[in-house]
Amino acid sequence: MMMRMSGGGVCCDREYPASKMAASMEFSLEDLPSDPLLLILSFLDFRDLISCSYVSRRLHGLSGHNPLWKGLCQKYWLLSESNKTQKGQSWKDLFQEFYGNMGRYIDHYSTLKKAWDQLKTYLSQKCPRMITSLKEGASEEDLDAVEAQIGCKLPNDYRCSFRIHNGQKLVVPGLMGSMALSNHYRSEDLLDIETAAGGFQQRKGMRQCLPLTFCFHTGLSQYMALDSMEGRSRGEIFYQCPDQMAQDPSAIDMFITGSSFTEWFTSYVHNVVTEEYPIIRDQIFRYIHDKDCVATTGDIKVSVSTSFLPELSSVHPPHFFFTYRIRIEMAKNAHPENICQLDTRYWKITNANGNVEEVRGPGVVGEFPVMSPGKVHEYASCTTFSTTSEHMEGHYTFHRLKNKEEEFNVTIPRFHMVCPPFRVSAVRAQGSTSSLLGPPFDENSSDTDDYEEGQGLNIPPPSGRCPRHI
Repeated sequence: MMMRMSGGGVCCDREYPASKMAASMEFSLEDLPSDPLLLILSFLDFRDLISCSYVSRRLHGLSGHNPLWKGLCQKYWLLSESNKTQKGQSWKDLFQEFYGNMGRYIDHYSTLKKAWDQLKTYLSQKCPRMITSLKEGASEEDLDAVEAQIGCKLPNDYRCSFRIHNGQKLVVPGLMGSMALSNHYRSEDLLDIETAAGGFQQRKGMRQCLPLTFCFHTGLSQYMALDSMEGRSRGEIFYQCPDQMAQDPSAIDMFITGSSFTEWFTSYVHNVVTEEYPIIRDQIFRYIHDKDCVATTGDIKVSVSTSFLPELSSVHPPHFFFTYRIRIEMAKNAHPENICQLDTRYWKITNANGNVEEVRGPGVVGEFPVMSPGKVHEYASCTTFSTTSEHMEGHYTFHRLKNKEEEFNVTIPRFHMVCPPFRVSAVRAQGSTSSLLGPPFDENSSDTDDYEEGQGLNIPPPSGRCPRHI
């Protein structure tokens, strides 16, 4: 039995053929209203949208609908209404123009352009002089010439970023962060592609590695592997770390800082713009602050941030160097009678093996700060250890100025220092242990609060070269 519409009702027709039923329900694409078709097309990517334009005259017309291309322009090229007005083009034409120029980078452009825009907006407010060091983007021809020079292909995300900005001028401070401790200073520039190509490595142990950053004071660079060889993965970014216990100079360990250029750059920008990395004296300092690493005792708050120094560390022998920055502050609404002075410090240091070391000493970095309402005292110190992690905690002992007999302890919160991921050299990984030299290593860490300089960070003049000093 078949059901069909008849007049205003439904009738039964035992002999109504199925073929006639289907024919009566056939309709053309031309019969469909535009709105639902446009809604469907709005879910398509630009490649599929272009394909649809070849299906029929109707879809060809609808696939050029301006709002569809507006969304694609915003998604892939981060374009705004003002960009469209300035260009005086349709959204589709605008998309095609950008695609013609940057189409090979369409999977990377929006992520990297957004990161660059966020970084520049933040720096323009916090340290504008760093903005002036940025170079204009490189051309496709420039990047192709570098590839021809080094005989190696550059990752597309790296090329994309350098189309936006070709690194920075060789200045101090560097865009990629600074660190200062006593007479040790590091500040890393983001190298332009021409300078980077000049430092391209082909020596054994560092083959096919391109420098991304450079520090004038330490000679330190972060490198990107342009091919998978010698134990590295293509696109991986790392600090080189010579194996000090091997006779073979090609035995180079790596402290890994990124799995790809995009991951490396965007994670750094995130730390800067969210103020995980503080701005100190118009420079980006690469201290990481755990927001839970804060302890309040009465009206005094202590917070800690830490940083790993690869240039003073090694994998073999295991020697991991960290600096920590401590901020002590008294509440603004504290009673004036609570003014106090720091006398001593106590540290309990526990390494990854569970070994505990206790350290007691007078003051901090040779100073005995007086804390009054609203006062902030900051200082930097360091510790070294031979296991891949350790944590520190402790307290300061203060006395009230109005009553020296009144002593009390202020808690220093527990903070963890974890060595970044590292990979041993291919020489060692292949079991070439006969080349190892050197005495057994000491597993004790050392707190050097006694030896660092006073409050704040002592940053040497940019023109001076700072020797390593632990």
